[in-house]
Amino acid sequence: MDVDLRKLRYFVAVAEHLHFGRAAEALHIAQPVLSRQIKVLEDDLKALLFVRDKRATELTPAGAQLLAEARPLLANAAALRRRVTRVARGPATFVVGFMPGLIVTAPIRALVSRHPELTVEVIRTTWTDQTDVIHDGRADVSFVRLPIDQQGLTIQQLHTEARVAALPADHRLAGKGTISIADLADEHLLQDPNAVPEWRDVATELRTRTRRPAPFFHSVEEKLEHVAAGHGVCVLPLSVAMFYSRVDITHVAITDIAPNQICLAWDSTRRSRVIHEFAAIAAEDGTAIVPPPTNGP
Repeated sequence: MDVDLRKLRYFVAVAEHLHFGRAAEALHIAQPVLSRQIKVLEDDLKALLFVRDKRATELTPAGAQLLAEARPLLANAAALRRRVTRVARGPATFVVGFMPGLIVTAPIRALVSRHPELTVEVIRTTWTDQTDVIHDGRADVSFVRLPIDQQGLTIQQLHTEARVAALPADHRLAGKGTISIADLADEHLLQDPNAVPEWRDVATELRTRTRRPAPFFHSVEEKLEHVAAGHGVCVLPLSVAMFYSRVDITHVAITDIAPNQICLAWDSTRRSRVIHEFAAIAAEDGTAIVPPPTNGP
């Protein structure tokens, strides 16, 4: 029995909304049609996926398992479609993702010099989508900053760089030569704590006892706006802090935190010769970080 991707998309919509009416509206189909398609999928899989009553719709254990499996399957299908369409349109294109603070010009120029017929495009990514662009086919490779979920990816380590605390210019720690991560334990961290596990570990007990977790933000620009406003702090790679330099924010080196690891990542199922050639170029030439500002002209 072949799994129908259309029915899987319908199932994911219901699983995410846990409401057949809202899912049908999001899918732009009639609710009875959606209900029939879910019933057919359940018959195909010989498994009950939802428990419904007058008050709620809930996933069964089988439904929860299917949701976990369906999302990457649908993402892979979408990625396949994008890649095939891109090749069919021609000329050949190669898309490189990169995180803020990184300069990827050198390996791209080296690749183009070897393949002048190749059109190379770039995508600027964020903490939340730096691997999504690989899984969904928007990028062939991406320069990423660890930690990331490495499932389904080939990871090639390139180099590391120091991380610093971005603070308001009038912060109590501003002007210090260095600080420890414990100095930030009582601060609101304006980013996903999983991106800074050292802070998460030292702050968990204090945060649980004294306050609810602060909201965090995904883009560098959002984080720094809130830092400047005195709403909290964030930990950034040094190159990012320098790239987004502003007078109302300062950065201080952290002595007891692991450096940020910069890697090249791509879909581990890809067998593209160009991907592996680019990986070899990146390993040799690496990728530059934003250089420190100079005082000269």
